[in-house]
Amino acid sequence: MTWSDISDLLWEGFQETAWMVGLSAVLTAVGGLLLGVLLVLTARGGLLAAPPLNALLGLVVNVGRSLPFIILLVAVIPFTRAVVGTTIGTTAAIVPLTIGAIPFYARIVETALREVPADVVSAAIAMGSSRRQIVGKVLLREARPALVAGLTITVIALVGYSAMAGVVGGGGLGDLAIRYGYQRFETEVMIATVVVLVVFVQLIQMLGDVVVRRLSHR
Repeated sequence: MTWSDISDLLWEGFQETAWMVGLSAVLTAVGGLLLGVLLVLTARGGLLAAPPLNALLGLVVNVGRSLPFIILLVAVIPFTRAVVGTTIGTTAAIVPLTIGAIPFYARIVETALREVPADVVSAAIAMGSSRRQIVGKVLLREARPALVAGLTITVIALVGYSAMAGVVGGGGLGDLAIRYGYQRFETEVMIATVVVLVVFVQLIQMLGDVVVRRLSHR
């Protein structure tokens, strides 16, 4: 196999990985943020205190985080087929990627929001702010650097998850490494895939660090 062939395969695999990670990251950011906010609001002493609901949400998050991703891939096959009509390919891989990452990011969101100083929240309550205003203009605003840093960690984890999705035909760089680097003993493809993944992760981390620094300065 020539380097021209390898570069074509890498470009196709990178596009598939970027699609999987990009869309699942957006869905994870939305779902994890909502779930994390609910965990904080429904906790004992929270703005919408509901300990039974909080315990249920916590259980769901803990179960989601405890499942190894490779097992989750297989466990949600019926749900994946129901959502996208297939269990093979990059679009199908987005479903387990999102399901696996939302609980992970939700805990990060919960931790970030709990680190917002209590006196800031108390001041907002004393000024007559509504719950929605406290969440949007106080909690989320104050926690932005931590939320972005946590999302960066989550996206990098998604890159790793997407590589594992190649085991079940999820496409992307992981599928490329397995089909050519492992099954066909194309060592050059395996090395090139690893290099691309390392560079991709480094770029994500650098971008996340830049955004965090700008938000922190504000």
